[in-house]
Amino acid sequence: MMAEEILNIFLMYIKAFAVGGAICTIAQIVINITSLTSGKILVFTMLAGVILTALGLYQPLVEFAGAGATVPISGFGYLLANGAIKGAEKGFFYAVTGSLTAASAGVTAAVVFSFIMSLIFRSRTKRN
Repeated sequence: MMAEEILNIFLMYIKAFAVGGAICTIAQIVINITSLTSGKILVFTMLAGVILTALGLYQPLVEFAGAGATVPISGFGYLLANGAIKGAEKGFFYAVTGSLTAASAGVTAAVVFSFIMSLIFRSRTKRN
């Protein structure tokens, strides 16, 4: 029983690594072959997560890969779209605010931890 659980956990890590790595590889290829800025690629990747969620294609990927699909920026698009879809079941106002509600914990954590790090560390320009 113990060996079977360890094998399942190992396979879960492999699936997450493969899917997350594939998403990041696609983004890196786009960076290498186009003249798009990183910010534009970031937005396009997030919008791809929104569109794939709206088409019902991202949810099976999340169920298969777990964090491998939710941690990359396309997962943030999935989170926003999923919140809006669930909110739309309650009405128009909730469709607009559902994505904000779904993403609020992650955004709050990013702001709080960024503030704490800014108190601990000092930024400086990189010297060549």
